[in-house]
Amino acid sequence: MSTAAWKPAVEGIKEVFHASFTTHVYPAHTHDAWTLMVLDTGAVRYELDRHEHGALVDGVTLLPPHVPHDGRSALPTGFRKRVLYLDDAALPSDLIGKAVDTPMLPDPLLRQRVHQLHLALDDPFEASSRLALITERLAHHFAGTTPVVHADPTLADRLRQLLDASLPAGITLAEAAAELQTSPTHLVRAFSRRFGLPPHRYLTGRRVDIARGHLVEGRPAAEAAVLAGFHDQSHLTRHFRRVLGTSPGRFVR
Repeated sequence: MSTAAWKPAVEGIKEVFHASFTTHVYPAHTHDAWTLMVLDTGAVRYELDRHEHGALVDGVTLLPPHVPHDGRSALPTGFRKRVLYLDDAALPSDLIGKAVDTPMLPDPLLRQRVHQLHLALDDPFEASSRLALITERLAHHFAGTTPVVHADPTLADRLRQLLDASLPAGITLAEAAAELQTSPTHLVRAFSRRFGLPPHRYLTGRRVDIARGHLVEGRPAAEAAVLAGFHDQSHLTRHFRRVLGTSPGRFVR
């Protein structure tokens, strides 16, 4: 058995929980949050509101708040899971009944987005962007509707101006949405349509450019990272390699 739990600096996520279990059996319990789970190995059987369900590797499981459920491995080899506990306001309360009826969603795109969100938890802006698309897809999934495209030709340009003005400290997606009087999801979609990349990737690219300037001026990578708005040198290095194909140290050499 192995477990890890922490609270990321991402609005809307109360807790992240990664765990591997073989013989552990969860007794019936409830959460005051939406439980968004993906399995990396194995399979899980559980009762939700006194009805039997299963969770598989190729799907996403959403358990609503305040509804009793238990859990156990469906295989003798156990399972490995990643869980996001979302604020109860992350999804409309009128979806609780539908989530009780059908908690397991065999949706490859949704699963990929949840996986990408787990990889982005150390970057609040990127994580918030990915979470917005996930909650939108979940809401429309259970409501049986499709997302509405809001055509505002100025929204993406206004967001880019706002992101540029916020550098290097940056701005949260929620702050940008409030400033521009729209929803986070509309911001992400409008920006991606207009510029061909999501706003978090644009913001990271701008920070990499700022770091490059400090590096060629002779500043150490650790200092350049902080001055460009990255958490630390390792955070800069990860994105620097993705954008430029080399580390900050090799770049200046």
